[in-house]
Amino acid sequence: MRNSDLIPAWGRVLKGQKPFLSVEITKECPLQCPGCYAYGSDHLGGATTLRDLSDAKGDHLVNGILGLVRHYRPLHVSIVGGEPLVRYRELEVLLPKLESMGVEVMVVTSAVRPIPESWRKLSNLYIAVSIDGLAPEHDRRRAPATYERILKHIAGHKINIHCTITRQLLKRADYLQEFVTFWSTQKETRKIWFSLYTPQEGEVSEERLTPADRMTVLEELRRLSREFPLIEAPDSLLRGFQNPPTTPRECMFAQITACISSDLTTSITPCQFGGRPVCSECGCIASAGLASFAKYKLAGLVQISEIFSLSKKVGEFVAAGTA
Repeated sequence: MRNSDLIPAWGRVLKGQKPFLSVEITKECPLQCPGCYAYGSDHLGGATTLRDLSDAKGDHLVNGILGLVRHYRPLHVSIVGGEPLVRYRELEVLLPKLESMGVEVMVVTSAVRPIPESWRKLSNLYIAVSIDGLAPEHDRRRAPATYERILKHIAGHKINIHCTITRQLLKRADYLQEFVTFWSTQKETRKIWFSLYTPQEGEVSEERLTPADRMTVLEELRRLSREFPLIEAPDSLLRGFQNPPTTPRECMFAQITACISSDLTTSITPCQFGGRPVCSECGCIASAGLASFAKYKLAGLVQISEIFSLSKKVGEFVAAGTA
């Protein structure tokens, strides 16, 4: 979403609504990716896991998501998983309905199966394909969603490449350069996005970045963004990565996004990562982008995040008074 779209978002917050909605459309996924937060034992708070939920399917799924959209009245809906293309039949029905409602939609997928040709006609749809590095590393981590299948399945579409940078991708100095060079030459690539790996409290893993790693990554992204126009990494975003919110309550994205799991009832808190994310090591591109925007001051006096905070409190008060 563009920064200019955040202005009407304030009105939604004042009414107790959420301008962003993220839905785990299914718990099913043919991949078993290392570091996937969605299937973590604490993702839904520890009492249950994503795999324990009952998926909505068919008309129940389509009508359920439309009901969530009517309830929250979001400007933007992210459809995640599991693997959303497991529910491609339902999405064929749902996506045109969301277009008619004027809602911007992003489907986040591994491209493990073909992306329907009909989706090319949807003006409100953005497709983000998750890629874990160059082919040797990606194919090992994400089979059966290999490079070969992805390139076949995205043909004819315009997609955003999204890569979460983990420590493994930093073992060779020119690794990110090679990655960006490859995807910049694919005619299907619209934009290239990078997030940084966000760990959970107490996590010890190969994916987790050190403070020195993060600084190295930010300098590399700053350099690459000057060379490759498709990389979306302005200085404001990099500042957001460098100075992430210290708690979920300070994260604008967490505060204005409703995250719902695959039963269309269970809320994911405190943000889309669920569990207990280490906010001081947050690498979420949405959080970083909004954090950088929030630090600007209107007329040099009032920080925008303060307006959002006040708007949220007023919205909660109004909602409570009308309940």
